[in-house]
Amino acid sequence: MAIIERMTRMARGLAVIAVCMAAAMLGPSAAQAQQGAAAAGARGPTVTDIVVLGNQRIEPATVISYLTLKVGDPISEAALNQSVRQLYDTGLFRDAAVAVDGGKLLVQVAENPSINRINFEGNDLISDEQMLAIISSRPRRSFTRAQAEADAQALIDNYRATGRYGAVVEPVIIELPENRVDLVFEISEGDVTEIYRIDFVGNEQFSDGRLRGVIDTSESGFLGFILNSDVYDPDRLEFDKQLLRRFYLSQGFADFTVLSAVAELAPDREGFYITFTVEEGELYTFGEFEVINSAPALDPEDFQALIPEGLTGQTYDATQVEAIIEDMVYLAGQQGFAFMDVRPRARRNEAERTIDVAFELVEGPRVYVERIDIEGNDRTLDRVIRRQFEIVEGDAFNARAVEQARGRIRALGFFADVDVRTERGATDDRAVIKVEVEEQSTGSINFGLGFSSAVGPTGEISIQEANFLGRGQFARARVRVAEDSQIVDFTFEEPAFLDRDLRLGLNAFYRDEDLDDESSYEITSIGFIPSIAFPVSEPGRLRLFYEISNDDIRDLDDNVSPLIQRDEGDKLTSAIGFRYTHDLRDDPIETTSGYFLTFEQTFAGLGGDAQYSRSVVSAKGWTSFFADDVIASIELEGGAVYSTRKDLEVNERFFIGGDSLRGFAYGGIGPRDQSLGVDGKKRDDALGGDFYAVGRAEVSFPVGLPEEFGIHGGLFADVGTLWGLDDNSARDTNVDSASNGLDITVDDSAHLRAAVGASIFWDSGFGPLRLNFAIPVKKQSGDETEFFRLTVGTRF
Repeated sequence: MAIIERMTRMARGLAVIAVCMAAAMLGPSAAQAQQGAAAAGARGPTVTDIVVLGNQRIEPATVISYLTLKVGDPISEAALNQSVRQLYDTGLFRDAAVAVDGGKLLVQVAENPSINRINFEGNDLISDEQMLAIISSRPRRSFTRAQAEADAQALIDNYRATGRYGAVVEPVIIELPENRVDLVFEISEGDVTEIYRIDFVGNEQFSDGRLRGVIDTSESGFLGFILNSDVYDPDRLEFDKQLLRRFYLSQGFADFTVLSAVAELAPDREGFYITFTVEEGELYTFGEFEVINSAPALDPEDFQALIPEGLTGQTYDATQVEAIIEDMVYLAGQQGFAFMDVRPRARRNEAERTIDVAFELVEGPRVYVERIDIEGNDRTLDRVIRRQFEIVEGDAFNARAVEQARGRIRALGFFADVDVRTERGATDDRAVIKVEVEEQSTGSINFGLGFSSAVGPTGEISIQEANFLGRGQFARARVRVAEDSQIVDFTFEEPAFLDRDLRLGLNAFYRDEDLDDESSYEITSIGFIPSIAFPVSEPGRLRLFYEISNDDIRDLDDNVSPLIQRDEGDKLTSAIGFRYTHDLRDDPIETTSGYFLTFEQTFAGLGGDAQYSRSVVSAKGWTSFFADDVIASIELEGGAVYSTRKDLEVNERFFIGGDSLRGFAYGGIGPRDQSLGVDGKKRDDALGGDFYAVGRAEVSFPVGLPEEFGIHGGLFADVGTLWGLDDNSARDTNVDSASNGLDITVDDSAHLRAAVGASIFWDSGFGPLRLNFAIPVKKQSGDETEFFRLTVGTRF
């Protein structure tokens, strides 16, 4: 019995174990089945139908296509929300909602109105067609407030790009039947936003006025609201930062930094206050120079010779370093090393405030120009841009030559924007130069008004085109009229004749002048002057010219000098000549240092009636003091004319005075016929002179008035003389010349004249104005003096 009971208990245990194992094996499947049933219950119904409500113009199928849910899809809260978002994203509906009714999806929409038409009101400067091209809204499209606001901002941005920061644009809708609207942009264009004031903070070495002359942005001058206002351009401020840094680096301030450039709009929204905050740093001088040669084939002594002697100890000038680098790169190229790179290494000695400069000659990778691509030149011919490059396809690539070409393209003045970049070519040793330009207007019609105390009021009109037919040629026609003179001239210049650095010029002129006040006659001149100019050195340029003209001296007074009377009638002049200029000024317009030399000679006698040779030489130098606030200049000028076979005529001699010798009237000094005329009255006719010499010294300085007035003062001293008549003319001093049949008295001695005076310079809204007050301190009997002289002129 005991055995049977034991076996029964074992059987029960095995059964329990078997049931547990079966449960363990079946457990996962059962759990999955239960989870699947729970998920099915949570998923809810599927979409059996979609009904669109509230649509007017848009088809139901179009609305359904924007939904995330489709028929047969399970309905979930996330899918419903996503469908609503997609309806709003289309921009077609101002309201949208999705509801569920069993398996039916109910889509309720309210459509945005459609734009019937778009109008612009108040736009005088920009046409409706140009406005429409700026905005994105269009007729027959859906209207949205967000898009209308974006369009208004786009129009405002366009006005700001033209300097009108006070422009206001307000979008207004006019509701129409059938859920339509008219969209109206109400515009107040405002005035051009000027530059009220430019201030500098942190500048101790240079005055605000000097730095204003460095940057491109300028203040609206006094009376600028009438004629000559400047406008605010935010992009120009970045360029101004570069100009300031370049200026300070050229003046020895190697640590200079522009900390900020802030433009603050004035409360009236018609002008800006601009403030540059700078940190000048210390003044450095040049230390030692060294040439490090990494190319054994090159002689470093040749490159050391390119460093100017005496540069050590002078004020550090980054532009001089750049010039030396350019000379070294050029020399390496001349010696067959087209891929030579010159790397400057500057080492500061802060204790002694010096900068040592080492020029390392490194042979760079051999890269060639694969091609030069030019884009954006819709009007300007490709060759006008290509000739600014000293390298062409197939040449060794030179990064400095590319940068120089970029500067020359910008200097043309034909383009609003110039971008030059280098890209990889077909292989690693090939480079593609990409040039992108944006054309700008290069033609203009200019009107000018002026006044001179010598000739009275003057008027001028000119039509000019700086990029004639897109060929880079200059053409100008000009008419100038004054009380006693009329001038008409036409000028044409080809800057790259035969695709070389040869400037071909053609000038035709007509002049009619009444010289009754000076010499008792009138003269009419018609002429033609072709010329060609080319560089002979970095600062030197030579111009060769030929002149053919006809001069008609007429309408002589009854009491005119016999020396002028004999010149009456037509005379033909045929002459050749040259003019050499040597320009080492720091700035050709606002010069503060440097010098400018000219030498010109003319030889008449290649046919025609005139037989003479004329020479004129001048030299002028500038220097500045007190942070360039005070600018001093000295100028020397002289001329001589010689008759080769016959007497010189009155219009072939020199006349000085007025602006050329202040304190004396034009034609007021030099040989004069002061004998008695046929009416018994004393003649006073200026005859001109064969020789002249003039020296001028001048200093200009601020007078303490606000810079925006544009007023400066000056002091000057002029000394000069005009003398000599050709040998065959009556030239006896203070005696009657009966030997040649002329009963006249002429003094042609070289008597010195001198005058001192003061000037007022005013950069007015009408243009640069100058008032000279001069007192002759040395003169001769019979001289005509001039105490006051006013000149002013402008273009507008």
